[in-house]
Amino acid sequence: MFEAATLEERRRYYRDEWDVRDLPDFIKNDLNKREFGFDHLGKGPNDRYRVFKTTDMLKRFMRYRSPFAAYCSVAFYNKPRNRGEWLKSELIFDVDAKDIPIRSCGCESVCEICLDEARQIVASLVDTLKQDLGLKDIHVIYSGRGYHIRVLDESVMELDSEGRSQVLKYVVGAEPPKSKYVMESEPGQKPYPLEHFSIPLGYPAVFTSRIKYAILHLNGTEKIEDINPKLMKDVIKYRSMVENDEWGLFKKEIGPKRYRNLVEGMAKLNMGLVDAKVSIDLKRILRMPTSLHSKVSMRCMEVKNIETFEPLKEAVPKFVSERRGN
Repeated sequence: MFEAATLEERRRYYRDEWDVRDLPDFIKNDLNKREFGFDHLGKGPNDRYRVFKTTDMLKRFMRYRSPFAAYCSVAFYNKPRNRGEWLKSELIFDVDAKDIPIRSCGCESVCEICLDEARQIVASLVDTLKQDLGLKDIHVIYSGRGYHIRVLDESVMELDSEGRSQVLKYVVGAEPPKSKYVMESEPGQKPYPLEHFSIPLGYPAVFTSRIKYAILHLNGTEKIEDINPKLMKDVIKYRSMVENDEWGLFKKEIGPKRYRNLVEGMAKLNMGLVDAKVSIDLKRILRMPTSLHSKVSMRCMEVKNIETFEPLKEAVPKFVSERRGN
């Protein structure tokens, strides 16, 4: 399944399967304001700063060159050939199945199991972007070994790197709650501090959700900062309480100090759900939807329904089926 595509297979893909009309509208619109890059040798993008004024020009290039990989910028420029006069950039969340911090499969690259775990993470992140932040113009792209969440709401497109970092930390649950919170009191009375915090109280539900997911999916062999082997063993032992949302009992069994270490360690682990460098980079290039990920012979494509998407059925090029003799 995940063997590299040969040059002949790439040529067949771009001649017989690929259609420039299948490019998502968010790529086709303002096509001439994006930078395009290509990898012709399988060693990374070595052909950068290309500009296509029309889809026909892009079509001719792809059919003629059959690149190993094709990319386009998340940024829009007035002068994309030299990345000049930046206008705005999509907000990106890059989830790669081989890099997610907790994987139950144990494979060395990617497999059906970790691809599905990446899909579940993406579905949760998209839900947070929509429900908590009210974002609407969100596109999910299967990249060949994971997913790109591409957000094009105008409210985030002009954010600088620091603004994107804050959004990232919120969405993935990478900022642990403080040890004390000031609770609202009755009118006319002074606010009072919450000395012994419990995760679900005084912090966005997204953090609770991310921490809970991580704890329930630990296999016990992960090496996580702030979490020593003894703490990991106890977390595994008592995590049924977390599953039942009995956070107070769980904290009592773990102990306040170790509980704090756990929360901080899980927050750092959550940052690994996505590639943070991609999220804060205003001039990043990403795999172009509809292009071929030649390293694994998978099609990069827009996902219409992340809840039901099955990459090993929907993103497999015809030549792979023929390669298997199907």
